[in-house]
Amino acid sequence: MSGNAPQPNGEPSWTFRGLDLSAMTAVVTGASRGIGRATSIALARAGIKAVAAVDLLPEVSAFAADGNRRLKREVFLPFQGDVTNADFRRSVFATLEAKVGPASICVPAAGVVRDKLAAKIDKATGQAVLYPEDEFHRVLEIDLVAPIYWALETIASVARDRHRRGLGRWNPDEGVQGVVIFIGSVSSAGNKGQIAYASAKAGLEGAQATLATEAIFFGVRSAIIHPGYTDTAMVRALGEDFIAEHIIPQTQLGRLILPEEIADAIVFMIRNAAVSGQLWADAGWHPTA
Repeated sequence: MSGNAPQPNGEPSWTFRGLDLSAMTAVVTGASRGIGRATSIALARAGIKAVAAVDLLPEVSAFAADGNRRLKREVFLPFQGDVTNADFRRSVFATLEAKVGPASICVPAAGVVRDKLAAKIDKATGQAVLYPEDEFHRVLEIDLVAPIYWALETIASVARDRHRRGLGRWNPDEGVQGVVIFIGSVSSAGNKGQIAYASAKAGLEGAQATLATEAIFFGVRSAIIHPGYTDTAMVRALGEDFIAEHIIPQTQLGRLILPEEIADAIVFMIRNAAVSGQLWADAGWHPTA
């Protein structure tokens, strides 16, 4: 599972390729659209053995079939279901382990936004209106709790495989055994109208930092990427006028980020073991107050 080992004399290797994905299986949620779709394709093109393409939408099956046809190999395994459902999550990993072996890479990209001000005054009644509590819980369930537990199942899959092979604590000589890449957001630093979404994405930072210290026991790395506003259905739903007035002028690139650009950065983070912690892929996002 490992990439090239360091040279014992400290000299750089002319053949460095990074983590060898050819024997590894990835789990990508939100795989039929946006960043999840682009990441699934990028991993397949990088030579990964298999990608469990997970999505609530039935179109995930068509995506997997089309991808397998284009690549001329059975790399995409579609799974349709609710990422917040624990039974569904466990069934995905059980199926993967039975068919292709342990899942060792996880990119939990499924997410939602429910943008509203945290508190405002209803001018008609004079009463304070708070962000709906049920929506807050739903956003946290999808954007925070679910990604963490898909990551934990991936770590557990690697741990179970190591136990079956009589292996205990990971030794660096073995090479990296797995990687978790969380999808954060520039909103984790705070963003008007996103009390729930920003809280969830900031929470993933704490999860990533904790797993970085724990999961390495099994040889699994953990990192998080913070995309800026990316050209996805979720962002387009904000409306073209909003994007043109409130987003584009505050980016140095003057455009939305392509999902493929984020996917390229994610694959880089997976393959290069020296990359840890947080990566900001924000297109020069500098919001005004």
